[in-house]
Amino acid sequence: MLSDKIQNALNGQHVAELYSAYLYLSMAAYFDAEGLPGFANWMRVQAQEEVSHGMKFYYYVNERDGRVVLGPIDGPPTDWDSPVAAFEHVLAHERKVTALINGLVKLAAEEKDQATADFLSWFVKEQLEEEESAEAVLQKVAGAGAELAAADGELGARVFKPPAASS
Repeated sequence: MLSDKIQNALNGQHVAELYSAYLYLSMAAYFDAEGLPGFANWMRVQAQEEVSHGMKFYYYVNERDGRVVLGPIDGPPTDWDSPVAAFEHVLAHERKVTALINGLVKLAAEEKDQATADFLSWFVKEQLEEEESAEAVLQKVAGAGAELAAADGELGARVFKPPAASS
């Protein structure tokens, strides 16, 4: 059974993951409007990943006999000054999510909840990958200049791969 503190924190993270999906869908709409369908595709795939992350929290709370409580999801920004600005926002957002996950890990340790700490270890590794990916794309987009169309085509080739079932 989850402590109230852990349950509330996990429910908050569930909302944060769904906000991330909402943010990336907003960025996809921005890139579609800018005529960059590859960038939009990258963001839609990112949104799918974030929904799957949110559902991991949803299922975990239920598996631990907790109560999922859905909170409101704030509206994300809808415009950015440039593709580079949008990807700078992606990197900053992923760093914020990493800080949230690290806070959950700390709370699980304080509450002596090893099962939750084990569950969160997947997210710790995932956030390392998320930040590396965001940084790499930001560097590519920032350096693209006249090659923006080529970068758009490359990002358009990304496909969603659901995370492997955790054991």
